[in-house]
Amino acid sequence: MIYPINYGYVDGVFAPDGAEQDVYVFGTDSPLRTYQGKVIAVLHRLNDVEDKWIVALDDKPYSDEEILNAISFQEQYYIGELYR
Repeated sequence: MIYPINYGYVDGVFAPDGAEQDVYVFGTDSPLRTYQGKVIAVLHRLNDVEDKWIVALDDKPYSDEEILNAISFQEQYYIGELYR
């Protein structure tokens, strides 16, 4: 599967599933090896053990609708709530 947005993890920060914390990275369409950004939201999965962090590389004020639309390719399979 080719993800429509960057998807990665935070090195050294572990989620409840035992793997490093997953993040959706907003602010670029280019593939990334590393990144530095700001956590602007958390998608809390109600039917899974891990949450997904939403990280922005820029200062754009992403709306809840923009975030949810961008991550729906994967999150459509889960029940979740977006927290700011």
